[in-house]
Amino acid sequence: MNLVLMGLPGAGKGTQAERIVAEFKIPQISTGDMFRAAMANETKLGMEAKSYMDKGELVPDDVTNGIVKERLAQPDTENGFLLDGFPRTLDQAQALDQMLTDLGKKLDAVIEIHVPEEILVERLAGRYICRNCGATYHKIFNPTKVEGTCDRCGGHEFYQREDDKPETVKNRLAVNIKSSEPILSYYKDQGLLQSIDGDREIDAVFNDVKKIIE
Repeated sequence: MNLVLMGLPGAGKGTQAERIVAEFKIPQISTGDMFRAAMANETKLGMEAKSYMDKGELVPDDVTNGIVKERLAQPDTENGFLLDGFPRTLDQAQALDQMLTDLGKKLDAVIEIHVPEEILVERLAGRYICRNCGATYHKIFNPTKVEGTCDRCGGHEFYQREDDKPETVKNRLAVNIKSSEPILSYYKDQGLLQSIDGDREIDAVFNDVKKIIE
C-alpha cells in the first residue's frame, strides 16, 4: 500500500501517521528523516543537500527528488510506504509519478486529513506558557485547573510565543493552503484523493483511514 498523507498544520497528521505505521507495518518516509539519513550516510545527494542547508538555502527540487527516489528504492518499501511532507509542490508531485514509474511502483491513495481553517487556528493559537516556570497550557485542550493560575508554580503571568499568536498562525495556514491546493487538485484529477474529516476523535478519524487502506 503506497500512500501520501496530507493535511495542514494542526490537522493531526502526525498522530494518524504513527497509527498507520503501527497497524500496517509500512515505513513512514518524511523529508526531514530522508535528508538526515542521506547526510549521515554521506551519499552524494545527501552531501549536496547539506551544502545548501549549511548556507540556509532551500534544497533544490532535483536534489530533494533524488533523495526521495533513493529512499523509495530501499527494500523496506517493498510492501508499501507512507510519504509524509512530500510532495510539497506540483512539480514534486509530477516528479514522484515519474520516479514511481521508474521503480515499477504506483500510488494507491492520497489521504488528506481535512480540518476547517477556523478550527486549526483554535488548535494552534490556543497554546500559552507560564512566564515564571515555563509550563505549557492550551486554552481548550489543557487549561490551568484554576483560571489565571499556573498548576505547577502558582504564577499568574502567562505569555504566547510569536509562532502561536493567531495572526502568525493564520499567515502560516494561508501559505500552506496556497501551496497544497494545486497538489490536492492534481491527485483529485487522478482519482487518488481521499479526504477525511479530521475534526473528530482520533479513533474515528483512524477508522476512516483504515477503511481507505483496507
